[in-house]
Amino acid sequence: MDDLSKLIHIELDDSGLPAPTPEVERERKVALFDLMEENVFGLVARNGKDIPEGPYQLFMSIKDRRVVCDVRTEDGSPASEFHLSVSPLKQVIKDYFQICESYFDAVKKLPPAQIEAIDMGRRGIHDEGSRQLLERLEGKIRTDLPTARRLFTLICVLHMRG
Repeated sequence: MDDLSKLIHIELDDSGLPAPTPEVERERKVALFDLMEENVFGLVARNGKDIPEGPYQLFMSIKDRRVVCDVRTEDGSPASEFHLSVSPLKQVIKDYFQICESYFDAVKKLPPAQIEAIDMGRRGIHDEGSRQLLERLEGKIRTDLPTARRLFTLICVLHMRG
């Protein structure tokens, strides 16, 4: 992918959602920071339509249990919008929530070896969710696993708050 196939801005629409816990807010900030540092994001031509060149802005929200991805060009012009059903990701998101809770609790009171074991499990579930998300994005965007991991985190953050 060329240098223009990337995200230069990401915004989460969390209006109407409860305030995040400090841990959830930290996860969100880290994912957003990491995405802005490095990402691969390109639109895939659909229905024979031309695709506007990047770089892109991404606005994500949850509506009717679907992730809405509003993609815009650098100047803010609409480029693409797609909706992802969260149903296929439901179990892995639930598992990720549970292990994150265990991890956040463990950090407060368990020895480093136990924290590391829980973190390894958390990363494994995160990888599984990222791979599933990559499959869901096929035909909509071109991306890589590290970018999908960070996008999966943002989807989880929107669900953790919802």
